[in-house]
Order: sequence, then C-alpha cells, then structure tokens
Amino acid sequence: MIPLNSSVVSGVALSKIDGEVKMLLMKRVKGGFWCHVAGSIEDDETGIDAIVREFKEETQIEVSNLYNAQFLEQFYEASVNVIQLIPVFVVMCPPEQEVVLNEEHTEYKWCSLEEAVELAPFPNQHAVFKHVWSYFVEKPVNALYRVDVD
Repeated sequence: MIPLNSSVVSGVALSKIDGEVKMLLMKRVKGGFWCHVAGSIEDDETGIDAIVREFKEETQIEVSNLYNAQFLEQFYEASVNVIQLIPVFVVMCPPEQEVVLNEEHTEYKWCSLEEAVELAPFPNQHAVFKHVWSYFVEKPVNALYRVDVD
C-alpha cells in the first residue's frame, strides 16, 4: 500500500510588476529547482495558518488577501513512498511586492505564466501555474474562493 500525506500546503503569489501580473517563483537550495511557496503544517495549525506562516518565513510577504485556489497538487514521492495531496492557495499581493528570501532559497523571479512553466521542472507545478493563471489572472477572481485570514 502507498500511504497518503496531506500535511503540506502550497501557495502562488501574484503581483503587478511593471504593470503586468506576474507569479513568484523561487530557486530552492535543496534540489536547486524553481518552485512556489510550500511547507508543512505544524502542530495545531490549519492549512490557512500554515500557508500564511510559510509566506512570512520564506518571503517576508504579509498575507492579507488569500484565496483557496480550488486545486490539489498531487504526486507520488518515490523517496518516501507517499502520495502527496497538497492544497494550493493564491496570495494576491499589492503591486511591486517586495520579497526577502530566507535560507531555503537562493533567488526569486516574478514570472509570466510562460516563464514559470519554463523554469519549473515538474508537470504538477505546470498544472498549478496554469490553473492559477486561468482562474486568478485571465478571469475575474470569484469571491467564493476568498479565505479569511485572522
């Protein structure tokens, strides 16, 4: 049997950079690949608490405009024989959002959809980015996806 793990969350930040909507990607130290914000849910945290904390830790972004992306990242992680089910969130940032990386990442880039797909190595990342772009950039954001942040 392959166990399921749902103790991780992820989030895509969007901001208008030089007048165009872009998504934030960061290059991880571990693995050296480009990704969006993600991390484990700690004891007594909700998924919402965890993604707000992860954004603060990894980027110094203070989350106030949070949405449920209505998407689950799902993939088999062979090194630990686990199927990962990861809820995705979207953070709508103010224009020209500043980013301060922690030690988990070496650099960041605000990307168009095409740039993000080119930089990110995994098909599930591509699916996340395309979904987020479709529902949060190309269409008006549905208010039903809004998540209250305490």
